Amino acid sequence: MSLAIFDLDNTLLSIDSDHAWGEFLLEQGAVDPVAYREANDRFLADYQAGTLDIHAFLEVALSPLAEHSPQQLAAWQQQFMASKVEPSILPRGEELLARHRSRGDTLLIITATNRFITGPIAERLGVEALIATEPERIDGLYTGKATSIPCYREGKVQRLDAWMAEQELTLEDAWFYSDSHNDLPLLEKVDYPVAVDPDDTLREVAETRGWKIISLRD
Repeated sequence: MSLAIFDLDNTLLSIDSDHAWGEFLLEQGAVDPVAYREANDRFLADYQAGTLDIHAFLEVALSPLAEHSPQQLAAWQQQFMASKVEPSILPRGEELLARHRSRGDTLLIITATNRFITGPIAERLGVEALIATEPERIDGLYTGKATSIPCYREGKVQRLDAWMAEQELTLEDAWFYSDSHNDLPLLEKVDYPVAVDPDDTLREVAETRGWKIISLRD
């Protein structure tokens, strides 16, 4: 039995769910139509370029969770899943999950996107183990801040190491599937790194190092 680790956005999904959630909030009139859109697009571009300030991003991305009631957030969460996430789930991604599941591998989704967004997605995909950026909650209400280490770049490795220690698991014979060069710190640690519809930087690294490159898109 091996650990099969999956990035989420643009790997198992055809979208970046963090950015898509921002677009969804704009459609609902829940955030400033100018400033939030500019920030949402700028942070996505920074992520793609590998220059994202994760703390500045989280300050903006998590603030709407603190500005609306739990009831409103729950309703939006359901709408977002139905309208944005469900159409973006890649059937070949689900097939890949099923292949690892049938082998008895331990499935894990690891993502920089926060748990409010990704928890329901992991549940929909049938993956119980999720490591995500954790939004802080006090007395059941979101504060707009993150707890623990953001699950991004080297932070993914740190969060995974802590999780594996709790689960008494190791990276021996582990797989990691990702589309992004931001995940190179973790890709370099596993025995079976797989570039999935990779960005240009990751594709170049994968080709140079002889890593497997696959597509989950039609």
